Amino acid sequence: MSVSQPSTEIKPASAIGFIIKWRKVITITCLAAGFLAWLLSSSLFIAPRYRSTVIMYPAATNSISKALLSENPSPDQDLLQFGEDAQTEQMLQILNSGRLRDRIISKYNLADHYGISQGSRLYHTRLYKEYEQNISFKRTEYMAVKISVLDKDPQMAADIANSIASLLDSVKNDMQKERAMEGFRIVEEEYNKLQAEIRSMEDSLTEIRKKGVHDYETQAEMINQQLAIEIAHGNQSGIKALESKLDILAQYGGAYVSLRDALEHEKKQLSYVKARYDEAKIDAQQIIPQKFIVQNAYKAEQKAYPVRWLVVVTTIISTFLITVLVIVAIDRWGDELSKYVKLPENKAGRHQ
Repeated sequence: MSVSQPSTEIKPASAIGFIIKWRKVITITCLAAGFLAWLLSSSLFIAPRYRSTVIMYPAATNSISKALLSENPSPDQDLLQFGEDAQTEQMLQILNSGRLRDRIISKYNLADHYGISQGSRLYHTRLYKEYEQNISFKRTEYMAVKISVLDKDPQMAADIANSIASLLDSVKNDMQKERAMEGFRIVEEEYNKLQAEIRSMEDSLTEIRKKGVHDYETQAEMINQQLAIEIAHGNQSGIKALESKLDILAQYGGAYVSLRDALEHEKKQLSYVKARYDEAKIDAQQIIPQKFIVQNAYKAEQKAYPVRWLVVVTTIISTFLITVLVIVAIDRWGDELSKYVKLPENKAGRHQ
């Protein structure tokens, strides 16, 4: 013979009647839970924290020389152009880097500020976890980057947020300058080498000019023309003098032409290298902001955590639901539970 199970379905009318029946228990339980939530979320138990934020856009170009000295700069090399997805991702990666994190921790002595002992076995783990819980970075819906800092000291929160934005330039410029300085060293070495070679060629040409070779092609043409005239007139002394000059041209002319042409080529190469040298020098020595600040952080006037009204409301709703479920369970399955747990009886002999 089958035993029918009690129905767990609660109709709206019966549900309202059930709540009215147990209204005192539900009300007392919810009020008590709400009061405890209000008390435990106060500054006596939870230190309030304040939030400060910085909003900024990355710059599109990282090279001053390309932005300012390039003859035909592309639109993405404009010094005033905002960055796009790639630059935003790079900015977020740098903001989350250990290099920037360690600078902020050191500058504000966050270990002591967070109450973490340096002798702790998990010192770095606890410190970095606390840092990540209080300091966050994310992309906004408008493709900007938002720095958010929570701290029990509202001025400290604002200072840390602004310092992170400021240190972004320093960290990124330091990373880029490691390569820029190496590139500048290479270009400088080539530039100095070309200058030395040109000076050597010019010294050699000066020595050849002292021998009387100033412009090989022009001199050879003029001497040959004059020689023909002297031969026609039978001037032996003039012929001998001109032949002597031709001998000098024959001896040093080839070297003169080679040096002159090589010097011209090297000077063109020096002009090109000099332009690269100037660009590399600017990139290695000058600093350019890597961001556009939309909003600086300021001292918050109202705490951001905990939100007491939200804690209290959430606690009351949760307590109400749990209380109702417990009462339903006891009311519906009290007889079944009495088989395993002896419940107190009322005057009518019914289990409570």
